This record gives sequence, structure tokens and C-alpha cells, in this order.
Amino acid sequence: MPQTAKEYGNNYYYYYGDQRKTCIAVPDGVGRRYGKSFSRSNVFEYKRKNKKVQKNKIIARLIVLIALLLTGIFILPVAFRNITVQMLFKSPYPKIKADYRKVLFPTGSYLRNNLFMGEYMFSGAAPANKASMATLLEGEAMSGLERQIISIKQNFKDIQPSVFVWDYETGNYADINADATFSAASIIKIPVLISLFKSIEAGQVRLNDTMVLKSYYRAEGSGGLQYKAENSVYSLDNLARIMITDSDNSSTNMIMSELGSMNNVNSHIRSWGLAGTELHTWLPDLEGTNHTTARELARMLYNIENPDFLSETSRLKIKDYMAHVKNNRLVASGLGPGATFIHKTGDIGKMLGDAGIVTLPNGKKYIVVIMVNRPYNSPQGKDFIVKASEIIYNYMSSI
Repeated sequence: MPQTAKEYGNNYYYYYGDQRKTCIAVPDGVGRRYGKSFSRSNVFEYKRKNKKVQKNKIIARLIVLIALLLTGIFILPVAFRNITVQMLFKSPYPKIKADYRKVLFPTGSYLRNNLFMGEYMFSGAAPANKASMATLLEGEAMSGLERQIISIKQNFKDIQPSVFVWDYETGNYADINADATFSAASIIKIPVLISLFKSIEAGQVRLNDTMVLKSYYRAEGSGGLQYKAENSVYSLDNLARIMITDSDNSSTNMIMSELGSMNNVNSHIRSWGLAGTELHTWLPDLEGTNHTTARELARMLYNIENPDFLSETSRLKIKDYMAHVKNNRLVASGLGPGATFIHKTGDIGKMLGDAGIVTLPNGKKYIVVIMVNRPYNSPQGKDFIVKASEIIYNYMSSI
């Protein structure tokens, strides 16, 4: 048995007879309790193993904590939504209403152009009524003109054009892929403008009503309104004018908002009897999701001058805006001296177009719509439109 013991650092030393023995300090007195003696190397080995055990315990606790966090973040919400909610709050029977809608509207999940009571739906073109646009009475195809336009297409192999020409006097027309759906770009501002004036005539808004420019209306691309001061005030007359003359995207968004959003404009378009023109995106529509056809644009242009569709005041205002479009580098570049042109252009990377009404010096009038799908920003698009416009102008002047 030990005679004396001293505490020294982390160790206890005691004497057994004439020999000094060592035991570790933790737990206190372990050496004495079991009657064991420890050499210094035994003490160091014990400490090393003890540190390793503590380190392993910390790592194990971290692993458990991470596992619990991942379970709480990813697994429990999915389990609650897919198991608990289904068991407690969902009927085990199929939704008859959902099946019913799928039967009646099988394309509803991917075709939609209207919004009613918070649900998207697809509405067909409205039947003829007082709100509908008059249809173009088409006479005979101007096959000679069609052949000339097709022939120049051989010099522009990388483009795909859509062309429609309509003669006011005879109703004769030229049709090259005129019913194909094309990205509308800024030509979509024609139906937005018509929608504005139909709303004015219905008493829903007034041309001298004002709107305040907010940041959420600002749109990049064409037009300078995006750079104007916040809270600047503009009349609808001013917004409509720069929407057409400057092709301003921000003013277009403001007008659509005042009309009740794109859905209301789309509802107007359907009520006019048009099925191929539709807005999907606030401007700028750089991806080209808003679309139309050359033939439907021609019908819209014709009804801009239709007294049964628009009042005289509306017709004069619309034609005044469209007579001052600043971009005259497309169809207008192919017209002869003395001709006048009211129109609207559209330009995004993959599509370039122009649509309007040409009046010859002798008073003869025709509608022309030219849209071109092209490689991104390819100059072939502009060159084709100018050349086609020149051929159409010379043909219409000669008959």
C-alpha cells in the first residue's frame, strides 16, 4: 500500500516501499482505487486514446446533426405534403371536375388565350357580330405578282417570308405563306392601338386620361420613355402616339395595363374574329412569343378605315399616328415618289416586318404586309423587304 502521495501537474505520485509509482489524475485516485501502478508511458498512451475518443464523439454528433437538418429541410416537407396532407385533407377519390375539363378542353394545358375568373382557357374567334372586323373580300390571286416575289426569294436563301397584298379596287390579292404564324415583334402594337380606341368608344377610358410612369412599366429596347423620370405623367394620347411613331415598348405596357392587361387585349382580338393573333408577353418580346399572321394584319389594316368598325375620330387619330412612323427603311424604301404610307414596323433578332396601307399618287390604294424570318439580325431580311416592296409597288402602279 502507498505510504505518501503528492499531486504534480496532471499526475499523482505515490511511494510503495522505496519505489515511486505514478497514476493519472483523472478520474481522481483511479490508481489507488484498483491498486494499479502506472509508468509514464502508460499515462501518455491513455491520454492519446482519450483524445481520439473525444474527437470521434464530436464527429459523430456533427454527422447526426447534419442528418437531422437534411431530414427537416428536404424529407419532412415532402412527406407532409404527399402523405400527411393526402391522408388528412385529400379525398381518396379522383377529382371528377378535373377529368371533366380535360375531356372538354384536351388542349387546355398548353393552349390558352383568355383569362376568366382566375382560370386560363382557350377561346376561339368570335362569330360575326357588331364587334367583329369586316373580312377582306378576296377576288382573284395576282399570280404574276406572286411569281415575281417568289423569284427574288432565290437570292435570299436564308430567309422565310410571309407576304400578303390586297387591292382596294378589285379585291385581288397576292398570298405567299400568308396564313403562317410569325412572331409579331412591334407589329403587335397595331392590335393594341385598335384595342385602345375600341375601349375609348365603349366609354371605358378617355384619350386625355393620364398615367404615371412607374419602374415596372419600363421596358428595354425601342423607345425613350424608359429613360424618363419616375412619376412623370402622360396622357393616353401621348402614350399611343409614341407607341406607334417611336415604337416605344414602355408606353405599350402602360396602355395594356390601362386596358386591363394582355388578357383584355386578347379578348378584344377574339371578339374581332381573329384567331391567329395573340399576346403572350409584355414588351419587349425578344423571344418572339407574341404572334400574328400576314392575312390577319391585312384585315386589321382594312378595318382601320372601316366606318362600321371605328368612329371617324378614332380612324383619323390612328391614321395620324401611323403616318408618322419614324422607321421608313423597309417597305417605304421600295415605294416610288409621291406615294404615302401608313404603317407599323416590327424588328427582333429573328424576325423583321412591316405592315401598312400604300396610297399611290393617282389615288390607288393597296394593303401590304411583309414579314421575314431570318438568321439573327441578318441584313437579308431588310434587303428582301425593300426589294419585294419595290416589285409590289411597280406591279400595282401598272394595273
